[in-house]
Amino acid sequence: QVQLVESGGGLVQAGGSLRLSCAASGRTSSIYNMGWFRQAPGKERDIVASIRWSSGNPYYADSVKGRFTISRDTAKNTVYLQMNSLKPEDTAVYYCAVMTTWANLLRASEYDYWGQGTQVTVSS
Repeated sequence: QVQLVESGGGLVQAGGSLRLSCAASGRTSSIYNMGWFRQAPGKERDIVASIRWSSGNPYYADSVKGRFTISRDTAKNTVYLQMNSLKPEDTAVYYCAVMTTWANLLRASEYDYWGQGTQVTVSS
Protein backbone atom coordinates (compact mmCIF):
# COMPACT_ATOMS: atom_id res chain seq x y z
CA GLN A 1 0.00 0.00 0.00
CA VAL A 2 1.05 3.55 -0.73
CA GLN A 3 -0.49 6.47 1.11
CA LEU A 4 -0.56 9.92 -0.49
CA VAL A 5 -1.13 13.28 1.14
CA GLU A 6 -1.51 16.41 -0.98
CA SER A 7 -1.08 19.98 0.14
CA GLY A 8 -0.71 23.45 -1.31
CA GLY A 9 -4.08 24.17 -2.87
CA GLY A 10 -5.95 27.39 -2.34
CA LEU A 11 -7.46 30.48 -3.89
CA VAL A 12 -5.39 32.59 -6.26
CA GLN A 13 -6.04 35.32 -8.80
CA ALA A 14 -5.60 34.70 -12.50
CA GLY A 15 -1.95 35.01 -13.44
CA GLY A 16 -0.81 33.87 -10.02
CA SER A 17 1.07 30.79 -8.91
CA LEU A 18 0.62 27.85 -6.58
CA ARG A 19 2.79 24.89 -5.70
CA LEU A 20 1.21 21.56 -4.89
CA SER A 21 3.00 18.85 -2.97
CA CYS A 22 2.21 15.17 -2.61
CA ALA A 23 4.04 13.09 -0.03
CA ALA A 24 4.05 9.33 -0.40
CA SER A 25 4.50 6.82 2.41
CA GLY A 26 4.25 3.08 2.80
CA ARG A 27 5.55 0.87 -0.02
CA THR A 28 7.26 3.71 -1.84
CA SER A 29 9.65 1.26 -3.48
CA SER A 30 6.74 0.20 -5.68
CA ILE A 31 6.32 3.64 -7.27
CA TYR A 32 6.83 3.51 -11.03
CA ASN A 33 5.17 6.75 -12.02
CA MET A 34 3.42 9.58 -10.22
CA GLY A 35 0.84 11.80 -11.76
CA TRP A 36 -1.29 14.84 -11.09
CA PHE A 37 -4.89 14.79 -12.23
CA ARG A 38 -7.64 17.34 -11.89
CA GLN A 39 -11.38 17.19 -11.86
CA ALA A 40 -13.73 20.12 -12.26
CA PRO A 41 -17.42 19.84 -11.28
CA GLY A 42 -19.34 17.78 -13.81
CA LYS A 43 -16.21 16.81 -15.72
CA GLU A 44 -13.98 13.79 -15.93
CA ARG A 45 -10.73 13.41 -14.05
CA ASP A 46 -8.01 14.36 -16.50
CA ILE A 47 -4.24 14.04 -16.49
CA VAL A 48 -2.32 17.23 -15.85
CA ALA A 49 1.24 15.97 -15.60
CA SER A 50 3.11 12.80 -14.83
CA ILE A 51 6.68 11.91 -13.96
CA ARG A 52 8.64 8.68 -14.24
CA TRP A 53 9.92 8.05 -10.74
CA SER A 54 13.30 6.56 -11.66
CA SER A 55 14.32 8.91 -14.46
CA GLY A 56 12.33 12.05 -13.76
CA ASN A 57 11.02 12.17 -17.32
CA PRO A 58 7.90 14.34 -17.35
CA TYR A 59 4.70 14.39 -19.35
CA TYR A 60 2.37 17.39 -19.61
CA ALA A 61 -1.12 17.82 -20.93
CA ASP A 62 -1.22 20.36 -23.74
CA SER A 63 -3.38 22.67 -21.66
CA VAL A 64 -0.61 23.20 -19.08
CA LYS A 65 2.57 23.00 -21.14
CA GLY A 66 4.81 25.97 -20.50
CA ARG A 67 2.90 26.94 -17.35
CA PHE A 68 3.15 23.93 -15.03
CA THR A 69 6.24 22.02 -13.95
CA ILE A 70 6.25 18.61 -12.31
CA SER A 71 9.23 17.50 -10.26
CA ARG A 72 10.06 14.93 -7.62
CA ASP A 73 12.34 14.49 -4.64
CA THR A 74 13.05 10.80 -4.33
CA ALA A 75 14.70 11.21 -0.94
CA LYS A 76 11.50 12.72 0.45
CA ASN A 77 9.17 10.55 -1.67
CA THR A 78 7.43 13.72 -2.72
CA VAL A 79 6.18 15.00 -6.05
CA TYR A 80 5.53 18.67 -6.74
CA LEU A 81 3.45 20.60 -9.23
CA GLN A 82 4.51 24.19 -9.74
CA MET A 83 1.65 26.03 -11.38
CA ASN A 84 2.32 29.44 -12.91
CA SER A 85 0.21 31.81 -15.01
CA LEU A 86 -2.92 30.24 -13.59
CA LYS A 87 -6.20 30.67 -15.43
CA PRO A 88 -9.79 30.37 -14.21
CA GLU A 89 -10.12 27.20 -16.27
CA ASP A 90 -7.46 25.60 -14.05
CA THR A 91 -9.97 25.60 -11.21
CA ALA A 92 -10.51 22.01 -10.06
CA VAL A 93 -9.74 19.50 -7.36
CA TYR A 94 -6.21 18.28 -7.96
CA TYR A 95 -5.27 14.71 -7.12
CA CYS A 96 -1.93 12.98 -7.07
CA ALA A 97 -1.72 9.32 -7.94
CA VAL A 98 0.77 6.47 -8.07
CA MET A 99 1.22 3.91 -10.80
CA THR A 100 3.13 0.80 -9.74
CA THR A 101 3.69 -0.85 -13.14
CA TRP A 102 4.05 0.36 -16.70
CA ALA A 103 0.67 1.35 -18.12
CA ASN A 104 -1.04 4.14 -19.99
CA LEU A 105 -0.15 7.15 -17.88
CA LEU A 106 -2.97 9.21 -19.38
CA ARG A 107 -5.68 7.01 -17.92
CA ALA A 108 -6.82 7.56 -14.35
CA SER A 109 -7.93 3.93 -14.18
CA GLU A 110 -4.32 2.77 -14.60
CA TYR A 111 -3.20 4.39 -11.34
CA ASP A 112 -3.21 2.28 -8.22
CA TYR A 113 -3.25 4.76 -5.36
CA TRP A 114 -4.80 8.19 -4.95
CA GLY A 115 -4.57 11.10 -2.60
CA GLN A 116 -7.60 12.83 -1.11
CA GLY A 117 -7.39 15.82 -3.43
CA THR A 118 -6.75 19.51 -2.90
CA GLN A 119 -8.91 22.35 -4.19
CA VAL A 120 -7.40 24.93 -6.51
CA THR A 121 -9.57 27.94 -7.30
CA VAL A 122 -8.44 30.63 -9.73
CA SER A 123 -10.47 33.82 -9.72
CA SER A 124 -10.74 36.09 -12.74
